[in-house]
Amino acid sequence: MARIDYYFATVSPFTYIAGTRLEEIAARHGAEIAYKPLDIMALFARTGGTPPKDRHPSRQEYRLQEMRRQAAKNGMPINLKPAFWPANPAPSSYALIAAQKAGGGDLGALVAGFTRACWAEDRNIAEDEVIRDCLAAAGFDPALANAGLLEGAEAYVRNLEEAVEAGAFGAPFYIVGEERFWGQDRLAELDAYLSTHG
Repeated sequence: MARIDYYFATVSPFTYIAGTRLEEIAARHGAEIAYKPLDIMALFARTGGTPPKDRHPSRQEYRLQEMRRQAAKNGMPINLKPAFWPANPAPSSYALIAAQKAGGGDLGALVAGFTRACWAEDRNIAEDEVIRDCLAAAGFDPALANAGLLEGAEAYVRNLEEAVEAGAFGAPFYIVGEERFWGQDRLAELDAYLSTHG
């Protein structure tokens, strides 16, 4: 069984635009997904990237155009200037890590719920109530919002270290063995790779 190490950020617009296509691809190929939420700004700092707010205006403008085009291409609503961005991604990431350990729900739906809350619903994913709502909607116990916080914090840091070591430098980032795929617009390439190497 192939394993997909999935590095992403709950505040990433392109993680949002990916929707649940990764889960559909994994199901088609019988692949396992290891969900690894991380601090995307720290990843940029570690790998030569620049936070969006510090990029040249032409890069900032292009990013917004690409977000609009890719969201439209995938039939997803998007607010290019959400009310709560950048929100603190740590609380939602900790909840996701706790949910992955607890099981019983749909992790793909949880990632989609957090990112949709940020990019399409103008909700603050750092707030306990929003995190609980997303957990419940994805079939998890809402109490996981406050479960295993120390363990979640440790895993969150570890995910960043693993991402840097594995060669990831953005989000979403998909790794199968030594093969790396950066961005939701590379999911077709991941799908094709699993067809021959799954």
